[in-house]
Amino acid sequence: MLRLSRSTKIILGAITAVVLGFMYIPMFVIIMNSFNSGRVSGWPIPGFSLEWWHKALVNPAAHAAFLNSVIVAVIATAIALLLGTLAAFALQRFKFFGQNTVNLLIILPITLPGIVTGVALSNTFHQVLKPMGLHVGYWGMIIAHATFCVVMVFNNVIARLRRMNPNLEEASMDLGAGIMQTFKLVTFPQFRSSFIAGGLLAFALSFDEIVVTIFTAPPGVETLPLWILNQMGRPNEVNQVNVVATLMILLSLIPVYFSQRAQRESDV
Repeated sequence: MLRLSRSTKIILGAITAVVLGFMYIPMFVIIMNSFNSGRVSGWPIPGFSLEWWHKALVNPAAHAAFLNSVIVAVIATAIALLLGTLAAFALQRFKFFGQNTVNLLIILPITLPGIVTGVALSNTFHQVLKPMGLHVGYWGMIIAHATFCVVMVFNNVIARLRRMNPNLEEASMDLGAGIMQTFKLVTFPQFRSSFIAGGLLAFALSFDEIVVTIFTAPPGVETLPLWILNQMGRPNEVNQVNVVATLMILLSLIPVYFSQRAQRESDV
């Protein structure tokens, strides 16, 4: 077991405190400004008020943006769960020419800068599909989100498949169970937690995505991150943004928390 000297522990503790402070103090400032009694964000806040919470919670534009974010994230996650799981099984259970290339192509969207993906998809939608008479509109934004959500599901599922014991499935089929029955009773329970974890992470990633959304959202449609970006240019509305940002921080904790729990269960 590695033993650290007292001075080393103090130094590492100080570095950790600085890094955590750098990460979380700005979030604390946002949360405090959501209760700001003044009209403009600042620090320290002049007083506490729930005025901005009331305005944000009854703002129809914020409601519409939130609904769009949920719809896009849910559908993109559903697509990612299907395609990511199928791709994971194909690459783990079968050997074929170009397997490593396919694996790279599936993972590539999450490694590319969002602006590159957004520009590429926007050009495809408007310069290739639109002249052909195909107007993707709202679905184009969903497809754009699904391209990187697939990676989250794929990585979680294939990692679990690699640790699974194939003898259990063979034993099930030797005892007379069919393919679907074996999948339902033996295979799926073994990677279920990773499947759920990948879906939760994909939902969180889609819900918070803004760069790709800027290039693929149809005119007049805003997701919650896009609404926040547009409101930042209006100084008198920034405190409403702080309220929505606070809610997003709290909501983002939910899928991440349950994803971590699912991952721990899969490792047991």
